[in-house]
Amino acid sequence: MPKRVLFVCIENSSRSQMAEGFAKYHGAGKLLASSAGTEPAEKVAELAVAVMRERGIDISHHRAKKVDDGLMADSDMVITMGCCAADDLCPVLYHGRKVDWEIPDPRGGTIETYRKVRDIVEGQVRDLIKDLKAQED
Repeated sequence: MPKRVLFVCIENSSRSQMAEGFAKYHGAGKLLASSAGTEPAEKVAELAVAVMRERGIDISHHRAKKVDDGLMADSDMVITMGCCAADDLCPVLYHGRKVDWEIPDPRGGTIETYRKVRDIVEGQVRDLIKDLKAQED
């Protein structure tokens, strides 16, 4: 049965959106991914969309959304992107598995900054898939 993973960052405009995109792409059949933010932006960052498109993944249809109790309740695991180390910034009501990846926020950076963050996110998602597969074996 696929694991339901919720990726959370502050604005839900870059890192968590990339993670959701990679999880759906690389983790098809293994992960059911979604993403949300504690203070969602109006839209997904254009540079995030552009660098994901370079990998053949279209996140242009994604929308930034606010994390809520329903999203958390529907998740087996919550993964934060390095922005929510303090419990007052991230959802504290979630009692399942919570992991923080400590990924830098590319906001305000160049396309090269977004590419570096994209590559970090992809590596983390691939490692997550490997770890989950190893737990099944």
